[in-house]
Amino acid sequence: MTQPPPPPPNQPPGPPPGGFGAPQDPGQGQGQGGFGAPTPPPPPQGDPGYGYPQAPQGQPGYGYPQQAPQTPQYQQPVPPPYGYPGGQPQQPYGYPTAPQQQVPAVAPGGRRKLSAQAQIIVAAAVAVALIVGGGIWYANSGSDPSPDAKPAGGTSQSPNGGGDGGASGDGGAGNGLGGNGKEKPGGKTGARLAFRVDVPKVPDTTPVDGSWLTDKTFVKTGVDSVVGYDIDKGTVSWTIPLPGQVCGASRHKTEDNKVPVLFEEKKRVAPRYYQSCNQIGMLDLNTGKLLWSASVSGGGDEKARFSEVTLGGGTVAAGGTDGGAAFDAATGKVLWKPQSNDQGCYDMGYGGGAGLVAVRKCGKYGAQTVSVQNLDPKTGKPLSEFKMPQGVEYASVVSTKPLVVAANVGDAADDGSSISDFFSIDEKTGKLRTKITANPDRYAAECGATSVEECSQALVGDDRLYLPTEEHEGSTGEYGDETNEIVAFSLADGKMAPEKADAGDGYVLMPLRMDGGDLIAYKVPPHDKGGQLVSVHAGTMKSTLLLENPSDKANRSIESSFSITGAELLYADGRFFISGTYANKPRESGSALDKKYLAVSFSTKG
Repeated sequence: MTQPPPPPPNQPPGPPPGGFGAPQDPGQGQGQGGFGAPTPPPPPQGDPGYGYPQAPQGQPGYGYPQQAPQTPQYQQPVPPPYGYPGGQPQQPYGYPTAPQQQVPAVAPGGRRKLSAQAQIIVAAAVAVALIVGGGIWYANSGSDPSPDAKPAGGTSQSPNGGGDGGASGDGGAGNGLGGNGKEKPGGKTGARLAFRVDVPKVPDTTPVDGSWLTDKTFVKTGVDSVVGYDIDKGTVSWTIPLPGQVCGASRHKTEDNKVPVLFEEKKRVAPRYYQSCNQIGMLDLNTGKLLWSASVSGGGDEKARFSEVTLGGGTVAAGGTDGGAAFDAATGKVLWKPQSNDQGCYDMGYGGGAGLVAVRKCGKYGAQTVSVQNLDPKTGKPLSEFKMPQGVEYASVVSTKPLVVAANVGDAADDGSSISDFFSIDEKTGKLRTKITANPDRYAAECGATSVEECSQALVGDDRLYLPTEEHEGSTGEYGDETNEIVAFSLADGKMAPEKADAGDGYVLMPLRMDGGDLIAYKVPPHDKGGQLVSVHAGTMKSTLLLENPSDKANRSIESSFSITGAELLYADGRFFISGTYANKPRESGSALDKKYLAVSFSTKG
């Protein structure tokens, strides 16, 4: 996993946390460039993670008084044996047990590459490991813990609460999971380059977060606008002009294709090149219209600034260090806004989708606590609350129903992923169902360091959590054949399912979204092939090819011009879209293969 990038340029510091948020009961207050090449990488030039600025060279989601529900006391479970028989010590996946030098080199696109010197160091460490460990080393096995081995923290405290049903994840092919996805292979799976969208001319780094699909239109954020493109031809269907630049976009939209965004109140001008992100608006992606826009006071004469926006239960909710606010999705009516309180509580942000969940921080700086509240979307009243354990400063919502939250407990994850553990919570009672410890050396999911709804490569479906493993050596043992798997954990008891989805040598699986009970995943290709989109059956974890991009040099260069871990990836009905999240000032280049695009589409249609 990559390290978190620096903050956006020319962004003024936000006010210190605390002081604003939903009204509470006075006594409640505690509540990338190319990827896959088998050669050592050049200095990084690609996108950083989703929602963050990139280096200029590259391009590429109150209420009312309450009584705090009683929550179970958090306990740190004892880690089980992992990766070794007979209770041998735990080791990072795919590495020897002996201490070894950290190799920070990361190829564009997030794929780790070792220099020649580093390979010598690793080889030496391997030799030591084989001696010290008596010859027992599973680095090349690619095996997961046995089905009976419980991941650290896999103790259920409320086995019957929380999710929407589904199997526990212990069964095999006959467990009744999967097979109900809508995405099926068409008449052909070989794709062609359908269209490209050029990067808009900008004087400085400009965020272009947000891309969505309807049955007719691919929608992408532009400069002071949102633009709809014909889904097959790429021609402009409509443009929604905005007063300023989009500065936040919801991952969720309504069934009739309406989506909320954040945008700045004025256009950016030099030299400061910054405007306050304080406007919330609802877009109609069918008609290309701005349906309504609104702002709220953040205290005093200034408007509240926001960093995230989401949609859940018919409510648009925006959060940030100024506190949280919510609006009726249909009318834009203000439902709640930041308010002062004696406990220094404020809503950092919200998770949307099937429900609406707030991540709330309370207390004085240096002694703050974080809680997760399941809300009534119309009133903001907390229906339940789970207090995060000590050592948690931020929490990210992976799913609202069932409720799954990721956090970095005690800064245990120092790799930039911001995830050490996943918490499965009963959203009705606020009780912890199970905690799944996700070793950052083994699993590749990531969340924004201070964001509430900015997790990638972690999916929830059928009461399971799906995670990709980090890359490791393939079956041939040759340099450049890295691969990985997608594994599943039960949200009821934390147990890992015995089945896993294998990427295959040279490919790396990235889960994108759920498709009913199945998964849609992108297979990041080796240097000489095009990427693939596959459907992963949740029961058997077997993959079915849906689309394969062309493997000629020109098309490979276009596909790999995006830093995949920092791009927006959308797939539906035989069409695959890759788009960047930042537009940069253009740089001179002597080769057409170095050209960057705002978005590209590959399609099996036509």
